[in-house]
Amino acid sequence: MRKKMAVWTLLTSLAFSTIPLTAVQAAPTTAKVEASVSFRTEPDTSSHVMRYLKSGEEIVILEKVNDYWLRIQVQTGQVGYISANDQYTNYTGGQASVGNTSTGARGTRSVEAVISAGKRYLGTPYEFGSSRDTTRTFDCSDFVRQAFKDGLNLKLPADSRGQGDYVKARGSYKRQWGQLKRGDLVFFMSYKGSKASSYAGINKSAQRITHVGIYLGNGQVMHTYSKEAGGVRVDSIQGKHWEYRMIFGGSAI
Repeated sequence: MRKKMAVWTLLTSLAFSTIPLTAVQAAPTTAKVEASVSFRTEPDTSSHVMRYLKSGEEIVILEKVNDYWLRIQVQTGQVGYISANDQYTNYTGGQASVGNTSTGARGTRSVEAVISAGKRYLGTPYEFGSSRDTTRTFDCSDFVRQAFKDGLNLKLPADSRGQGDYVKARGSYKRQWGQLKRGDLVFFMSYKGSKASSYAGINKSAQRITHVGIYLGNGQVMHTYSKEAGGVRVDSIQGKHWEYRMIFGGSAI
């Protein structure tokens, strides 16, 4: 009887135990398109086709999502999905990461990688129109671009308006800072004053983007905007001119 109880206890514990799954991570790898293939916004045949990749195009394989889809980056910096069928690329599956964890888990790791990379530059001096070939100084869009490059090997457009277009093209963006998620890019219009009344009646959706930062959560943004402010820093949004200047924000990942 005691033996039967012991066996039952063992089987029960095995049945209800959780075996953690871990992703096999590796550096992204380059590949070439072998045959024209749909470049989509999501790993789904019903998702939007951004364009058709042409034979001979060079791409970066960021992740093998499953047996059917690859997450890739094209030369413009845009990220999307293509079929993993070997007729479309010369990718052999040897170096890209294999996704066997949830999309949410992958997204969280990506966000934290970008934020961690950005924090390494806290205090780096500001320079308007800074060189994209050095990390000695940054302007706002250069800093954001470098954080994504270091954290994810993801090459965003070089200026804030291009980065805004990139986020909008992904189809999910927010108009209120309270709707932002950690790691989102947040875009601002020009400074008109420190009070909310200075921005009353302005159609923000028609305003030109003049600034960008990385949202950290809890109403904080990491960015750089002037030499006097000390370069790359973290500021609160709520109740400040940053809140009144916000045009929109959203994920670039």
